[in-house]
Amino acid sequence: MSKNKARDVQVFPIATNTRILRSRSWSRLRFEIEYALAKGTTANSYLIESEKTAIIDPPGETFTQIYLEALQQRFHFEDLDYVILGHVNPNRAATLKALLEIAPQITFVCSNPGAINLRAALENPDLQILVMRGEETLDLGNGHNLQFIPTPNPRYADQLCTYDPQTEILYTDKLFGAHVCGDQVFDEGWEVYNEDRRYYFDCLMAPHARQVETALDKLADFPVRMYANGHGPLVRYGLIDLTKAYREWSQQQTSADLTVALIYASAYGNTATLAQAIARGITKAGVAVESINCEFTEPEEIRAAVEKAGGFIIGSPTLGGHAPTPVQTALGIVLSTATNNKLAGAFGSFGWSGEAVDLIEGKLKDAGYRFGFDTIRVKFKPDDATLQLCEEAGTDFAQALKKARKVRSPSQPATTVEQAVGRIVGSLCVLTAKEGDRSSAMLASWVSQASFNPPGLTIAVAKDRAVETLTHTGNKFVLNILKEGNHLGLMKHFLKPFGPGQDRFADVASQETESGSPILTDALAYLECSVQNRMESGDHWLVYATIESGKLLDNDGVTAVHHRKSATHY
Repeated sequence: MSKNKARDVQVFPIATNTRILRSRSWSRLRFEIEYALAKGTTANSYLIESEKTAIIDPPGETFTQIYLEALQQRFHFEDLDYVILGHVNPNRAATLKALLEIAPQITFVCSNPGAINLRAALENPDLQILVMRGEETLDLGNGHNLQFIPTPNPRYADQLCTYDPQTEILYTDKLFGAHVCGDQVFDEGWEVYNEDRRYYFDCLMAPHARQVETALDKLADFPVRMYANGHGPLVRYGLIDLTKAYREWSQQQTSADLTVALIYASAYGNTATLAQAIARGITKAGVAVESINCEFTEPEEIRAAVEKAGGFIIGSPTLGGHAPTPVQTALGIVLSTATNNKLAGAFGSFGWSGEAVDLIEGKLKDAGYRFGFDTIRVKFKPDDATLQLCEEAGTDFAQALKKARKVRSPSQPATTVEQAVGRIVGSLCVLTAKEGDRSSAMLASWVSQASFNPPGLTIAVAKDRAVETLTHTGNKFVLNILKEGNHLGLMKHFLKPFGPGQDRFADVASQETESGSPILTDALAYLECSVQNRMESGDHWLVYATIESGKLLDNDGVTAVHHRKSATHY
């Protein structure tokens, strides 16, 4: 896949009277945590031409012109009857306004919250809108009698799935997607997408696992042969397996005994983006998140989530120098519900001033809560470095919760088997990686040679490590092999806790490879590696990488090794 290819629209027939228009971006499209793998994405839209004509999910403004040109080559805009929206966000407004100018006769079809968002996004209270609450149908003729299934969650309170009984296609909007771009329309050889689909779920769906389970229950009633999703290849060949995986991944979250209540509101989407990154950091550390958009959540539901949670985090935009009323209401519920031994956090985005975040932080401090990370304040739209900071802050928060629980539970002595396994000899290394503005490192001893041709190795990376995000397929990293005699200083440095976004290399001698990954100049040797694939292994990822280059930095040095006391402690 070339990241320099121009954006385009791929059009392909997928069923009777039905075509897909895949607006393709070959590089990373947006600053949101779910796009962090930088494999590009497709914005999938659909065209059903029967007695009536409908478009489902037009793309955002970066594709407006090429998308409309692709449509114009295939039908007359005066024949367009409906535009069906799985969800509404401001990013789509430019495309929808352009469609309205060309085809003023169109009727929009969406959920009730979607109608509210649509009128606001288009700044037009007089739009022709059909609101679908779940019982209504829309007959396009020739058996295309569309049914609608509301599947709301805190991030997309207006999400609406559409089912066409004629083609047995379920249009799933954000569900079952993946941010990956390519020529493949369907998911032949679907297992190659497993990592991308899991990452997409972890970023977008895991914080809403309870709502995802509800959606799966609703969708299970329909005989479906294909998921027509919003992003990535269509789900046909891996449909049964992906549906089962969504159920399993959701249950992992909803059955967790340690949760964080993540409460927020978002005016322009920026605070929601921060919330998503914080949630990703929490869930990757093995703690579940109950994500709550307080604009669409009943007070009793907020109270119940806070009571259940081991900690809570509140986020808010600043509007006119204040926090929105739903945030102030939620803050009052938290202060009256949560005992002050629960871990707390605060974050928010703002345009000119950040009074809302200051208000939340001040109220929580006055009430005696302990904070799991330094309050996060972000001006305007977050960038990659900010998202990394938020993700690491979320992981820090989760680890603090787990540590507090461990202190309350009596520790168990290591078994003789664990003690024996802890004697396994492994070289002490430091894995270093950098991509764009993001960089990180970790001390590693679970390293093994894995192949002769090509030369390759495996390394176990804990899911809650900050560097884990930089060890996905296609990423490069450097494995710095430490030297006996001077390894203690580097070991101590990389074992210490780092603050979110803190530079890991500020106090150590280093230089960079051509790919940008840091080399520790005091190491015995280094190997520059490229990640080929990885496998989920309990609380770790087992990463397989091929060795592209390397160098022995000290001919007389001896490899540092580490003998652990048991198999369950570093």
